[in-house]
Amino acid sequence: MSRVSERLEAAVRANSDDLLAYLERRVGIDDAPDTLAEVMTVAWRRAKHLPTLPVEARMWLFGIARNVVSNAARTRIRRTRLADRLREVASAASMPAADDGVEVREAIAALDTDLSEIVRLRHWEGFSLAEIASILDEPASTVRSRYAKARDLLATALADAEPQATPRLR
Repeated sequence: MSRVSERLEAAVRANSDDLLAYLERRVGIDDAPDTLAEVMTVAWRRAKHLPTLPVEARMWLFGIARNVVSNAARTRIRRTRLADRLREVASAASMPAADDGVEVREAIAALDTDLSEIVRLRHWEGFSLAEIASILDEPASTVRSRYAKARDLLATALADAEPQATPRLR
């Protein structure tokens, strides 16, 4: 074992309880051991920078711990912001405007469950009929015929729901 490794091991041994207590106050009891492991990993990677005096080595370890906690906090904030943005985008994309497409959604909902699922997988999720057959574990010919039936039923339902065209006034 090299001289630097011995000094680092001694510094870690002398300060690990205090570092763990520091981290428990910063990140909580549950996350502190993992955070301490990360502090130790960084310390081992940067061992050549370890000060020779025990007091300075202690401060150096606490500096590493502080940076690890700060990095974790920044990462948590970025992940939270990203998750919030993704939720906004997903809800905006899946939420139709007021009554936009209500007739279509109602017509699809009125179909038998098997037929409506095929229509949704095809048009909302973008799967091909062959892929849908695989997803549903059905023969491709069955999915094709059900899809054709669903299209016919939807065409009829939507034609009946279409408002009568009113002549334009000039």
